[in-house]
Amino acid sequence: MRSVRRSLCATVLLVEAITLGLTTPVMIALTDVATGTALSIGLGLAVACLVTAGLLRAEWGYWLGHAIQVVAVGLGFVVPTMFVLGPVLALLWATAFGVGLKIERERAAAHGAQDGSPAESPAESEPERES
Repeated sequence: MRSVRRSLCATVLLVEAITLGLTTPVMIALTDVATGTALSIGLGLAVACLVTAGLLRAEWGYWLGHAIQVVAVGLGFVVPTMFVLGPVLALLWATAFGVGLKIERERAAAHGAQDGSPAESPAESEPERES
């Protein structure tokens, strides 16, 4: 079964790759950033988003995703619009991560219940004591 968290987070990273890639012409036209630097920053971040989306198979890939969110907001020091878009993308990332994790936990609990081994709370698993 596919991971819902991975699918949601990869989708956010794809949208973020497009957004960060489009910051390149903005940096070239509206800021004092050199063309080569703007290309390496904008397109480099876009490629980083795409590579990270593929690395979400490993748990540490999500940490890379978290780091990209910080960098996207920090890009606002070069392109002020990213002070608005960066937090919006970070909020989308956090929502995708949180909702995906919640769905995965609920699926795991439901799957355990189907197998006949329901997830018990610690209070339920204690043996009864006779007085």
